[in-house]
Amino acid sequence: MKIRIGLGTGASVMSGDQLGEIIEVAVSSGFDSLWWSDVLTVPGDDPLAAMAYAAGAAPGLKIGTTMVLPGRNPVRLAKQLATLDRLSGGRLLVTLVLGLRLGAELEAMGVGAGDRGRQLDEILPLLRRLWTEDDVDHEGAWWKLHGVTVEPKPFQHPLEVWLGGNAPGALRRAGTLGDGWLPALCTPEEAAAGRRVIEDVAAGAGRTIDPEHFGVSIGYTRGERPEQLVRRLTSRRGTSTPAELADLVPDGVTGVRRLMGRFIDVGFSKFVLRPVTTPVSWSHELAQLADGVLDLQT
Repeated sequence: MKIRIGLGTGASVMSGDQLGEIIEVAVSSGFDSLWWSDVLTVPGDDPLAAMAYAAGAAPGLKIGTTMVLPGRNPVRLAKQLATLDRLSGGRLLVTLVLGLRLGAELEAMGVGAGDRGRQLDEILPLLRRLWTEDDVDHEGAWWKLHGVTVEPKPFQHPLEVWLGGNAPGALRRAGTLGDGWLPALCTPEEAAAGRRVIEDVAAGAGRTIDPEHFGVSIGYTRGERPEQLVRRLTSRRGTSTPAELADLVPDGVTGVRRLMGRFIDVGFSKFVLRPVTTPVSWSHELAQLADGVLDLQT
């Protein structure tokens, strides 16, 4: 397997100088990519704007996002992502997600909780058509297009789209529509079981997913985990013991490396590592992380 390790910026709001510093350290240390999450109602830079900045600042660094698809205009998004991919020379990495199932976030997205999956089911195939075809006609539940052509087309042929999520519906969707899978907040054992479901669904649909296209996004802490995070995990999963929490949100670089090793053992080879809370010094944080995990890249 080709182990690749990217950095996630988490819920950080940055100046251009701060992002430039992170980019410089990421490139010099040998990280594979830099990632942004897409959440409307919590602090964090917009991924499209931040990726555009990073694409120009670091010609050798891949740029990635876990982007919420529901609530977006598919034609505009197709053009935005294709432009980013072309301007970056094919360095764009895209994972689409449904977004947080929280009242404020759903209201900001303008999408009901039960509609998110159905929107993704409609829009993702439409995005792929807009990236590869001209004069696209589409009649769907949410969008109707007649003779639409998006230019530019992406640099990558095809522009691959991975999916996130580990609920049963998300696993089925990854098997039928995704080019890869990048979940978060799951244990290695859960990830391995999810991969088996995805590969079985893909086979049933006459598809195959590259075995190198299974990864995981790992949020980690330094010391005590934020109480809000613990409450969320306890509510969502019943997780409460230190060992259970360490399987989902490891503590420190040693904990990250240990958990990565377990994911590698079950066949996962792509990683996005992101501090749960904004570091006091990104340069110091990334230097320690690089020393602790980058020798795993192959």
